[in-house]
Amino acid sequence: MKKTLVLGASPNPERYSFKAVVKLSNHGHEVIPVGLKSGLIEDKEIYTNMPIVDGIHTITLYIGPQNQPTYYDYIVNKIHPKRIVFNPGTKNPELEQLAKQKGIETEVACTLVLLSLNEY
Repeated sequence: MKKTLVLGASPNPERYSFKAVVKLSNHGHEVIPVGLKSGLIEDKEIYTNMPIVDGIHTITLYIGPQNQPTYYDYIVNKIHPKRIVFNPGTKNPELEQLAKQKGIETEVACTLVLLSLNEY
């Protein structure tokens, strides 16, 4: 299973980031929720301090392009995942280019759909 960091995780059950954390967990993936607001998604604590986590395969983004520059160094240098999933509304050519320069695969897709199709 792919260890996944959900960037933009929200404690609001109506948000797609919340649903993604739940669905990733239900599919057996280890999930690290990182967001602006602390709280819980089921039994998982949302980290608000950009934790350094080893072994992340995928970062799935739930923050808009206008808010991503703050996280560029964190994403490509500190976490350095194998893959970044740009969910709807998060596509960012600048971050895609930075990722490619570091050998990180990028994918524009919906994490929830990928999981539903068993293509995550």
